[in-house]
Amino acid sequence: MPACTWQVKTSKKEIFLTFDDGPIPNVTEWVLDILNRYNIKATFFCVGDNIAKHPNIFKQVLANGHSIGNHTFNHLKGWQTDNEVYYQNIQKWEDTVSNLGLTLNNKPLFRPPYGRISFAQARFLKQDYEIVMWSIITGDFDKSLDAENCLTKSLKMTDNGTVIVFHDSVKSEQNIKTILPRYIEKALQAGFTFSRMGV
Repeated sequence: MPACTWQVKTSKKEIFLTFDDGPIPNVTEWVLDILNRYNIKATFFCVGDNIAKHPNIFKQVLANGHSIGNHTFNHLKGWQTDNEVYYQNIQKWEDTVSNLGLTLNNKPLFRPPYGRISFAQARFLKQDYEIVMWSIITGDFDKSLDAENCLTKSLKMTDNGTVIVFHDSVKSEQNIKTILPRYIEKALQAGFTFSRMGV
């Protein structure tokens, strides 16, 4: 597999918060409020269809100084999608942002939905994007998982350069509202800082 970013190489006590699948009303806006409260910048891997449906929330994410990444227009699984269809869907995302008259404030980032991407797809996309995976996935989208266990495991696995995934989605709303503020507070207490990708 062509080089993907799973963890950022750094000697600093630095965490990279990332959020997948937004923007959507209420949840994304709540996340932005939390990040503002702690003066933290993060990275949002947005679904193009959600950008098209909720452009004002997307503009708010960008206006707040967060990095933005392409997460395909329709949240496609790379393994199950014809290459050309996959690339066209990624370009549709780019066109959607461009049509809003917006310029991103970071280098081009891409995260494959579900982390599922073929070797050929990764090799092709690597020409234009930094492909960002993760070192911790919280599982906040799984309502059957206990939020306390998610928090404990996430904190235990956190290290210098950790790339952690939360979801600003309807599925994750209950868990993220329990986990995110406490994760941030515990990490700050442990001496970590937060940074965004693609800068």
